[in-house]
Amino acid sequence: MLIDLHAHQLTKEMFNQHPHWGPFWDQGTLRVGDWSLGTKVDYAPSLDQYYEESFSPEVRAESFRKAGIDKVVLSLPFHMVSYHTEPDYAIRYARTVNDSLAAYRASNPGLFNFWAHIPAQDPKAAAAELERAVTQLGAAGVSMGGANFGGKEVSDPAFRPLWEKASELGVLIFVHGYNQSVNWGKDAMKDPYDTTSIIGMNHDETLFFWHLVNGGVLDDFPQLKVYITHGGGFIPYQLWRFNETNKTMAPDSKNKKDVIEYASNFYYDLDVHHPAMRRAVTEVVGVDHLLYGDNFSGSDSHSGDLTDGFGLGDEDREKIRSGNALQLLKNIV
Repeated sequence: MLIDLHAHQLTKEMFNQHPHWGPFWDQGTLRVGDWSLGTKVDYAPSLDQYYEESFSPEVRAESFRKAGIDKVVLSLPFHMVSYHTEPDYAIRYARTVNDSLAAYRASNPGLFNFWAHIPAQDPKAAAAELERAVTQLGAAGVSMGGANFGGKEVSDPAFRPLWEKASELGVLIFVHGYNQSVNWGKDAMKDPYDTTSIIGMNHDETLFFWHLVNGGVLDDFPQLKVYITHGGGFIPYQLWRFNETNKTMAPDSKNKKDVIEYASNFYYDLDVHHPAMRRAVTEVVGVDHLLYGDNFSGSDSHSGDLTDGFGLGDEDREKIRSGNALQLLKNIV
C-alpha cells in the first residue's frame, strides 16, 4: 500500500471569500491580496476549466491510480493559509476550507482524506476548529505553516491551547512552509526569484522545529507528533550542529534535554530530489520516522517511487510507504 501525505488540493469553495484577500483565480494563476503565484506556464484557464481538468475528484482519482497511490491526505495550497489576515476572516475561511475538503473526501472516502486547516494566528480558535475538523469532519490530522503565524512563532505560550488539543486528539501535525511574501502588502511581488517560496519554505519548516524544541514546548507536551515535509527542511542535514550549538549558544532556550533527544517527536518524508539525499535522510532519522510525501503533481513533483534506488529492503520500504502512516493518522479508512 502507498499512502501519500503531501498532495495539495483546490476546491472552488476556497476562492472569493474576501474582497481583498480572495483568494482569487486571476489570469490563470492564484492571487492572494497583492501577491500572485509565479508561473512560467503559458496557459491561462478559468477556475472552472482548471478545476475540471486537474482537480475534480474523477481526474484526481485517476491520476493517483496511475501513480500507484492507494490513499492520499490532501491539503490546501499553503500560499492560501491566510495567517496574515484578521482573525474573524481566518476563522471563517478555515471552516470553509475544511467543509469543502470534507465534501471532497466524501466523493471517494477510500482514497481521499485531508489535513485540517486552522486559523493559527488565533490559537484558541485554531484548537476549536481542529477538534471540529477531526471529530466531526473526519480529518486525518492538522496542517500548519512553518513560521510567522500572524507574527507569532510556535514557541509562543499563546499556542498552549492548540498543543493541548492536538495532544488530546492524538493527531499528527503536518508542517509545510508558506511564502512570506504574501505578507508584504504592496511589496508582495518584490520577492526576487520566488525566494520565500522556493528557499523560504525549507527555512521556515526548520524554524518550526527550532522554536518548538528551544521553546520547551515538547517538555510540556511530550506527546506531540510532528511531520515536516520537503525532507525536513534543513533539519536532518544540520541536526547535530543544532544539537551542539543549542548547548553553547541560545541562552534563552528552555529545552530540558539535548536537541537530539526530541527526535522521537518528529517525522519526515523523502521529498528531496536525489537518491543520495534520500538515503542520507533515512540514515539520519531512521525508517521508523519516515513517511511518504512527494508534492504530488506540484511544481517539483517526482517520477517514480521515492523509496526506490538507494538500497531499502521490502520491510523498510513498506514502513515508509504506509506502515508508519497507518499508526499515526486518524480517520484513515
